[in-house]
Amino acid sequence: VQLQASGGGWVQTGGSLRLSCEVSGRTFTGYVMGWFRQAPGKEREFVSAISWNGYTNYVDSVKGRFTISRDNAKNTVYLQMNSLKPEDTAVYYCAADGSRWQGVYNHMDYWGKGTLVTVSS
Repeated sequence: VQLQASGGGWVQTGGSLRLSCEVSGRTFTGYVMGWFRQAPGKEREFVSAISWNGYTNYVDSVKGRFTISRDNAKNTVYLQMNSLKPEDTAVYYCAADGSRWQGVYNHMDYWGKGTLVTVSS
């Protein structure tokens, strides 16, 4: 499974970005898809996940601001990020997992290269 994330960039506080992650190599609908992030000097953290049929979960710090979605026809998962804050600055990674829906994930089976999101104050 190959994952290619895009959409990162620089934005001011309160702005929005939409990350995309295109998946190739396996049947997309069989996977839970997730987004993680790693800020400078910090450990990687779970941000959000979505099951093949639309169950979603979010870390508390992004609830109400971020929305995860997927287009199974396009083999793509998205992360719409609104009301961005400086503490959202991080490298964002998309990932895929072949296990049953768990809600919260510390790790997934497949990872893409990250995309940098920088939020200025």
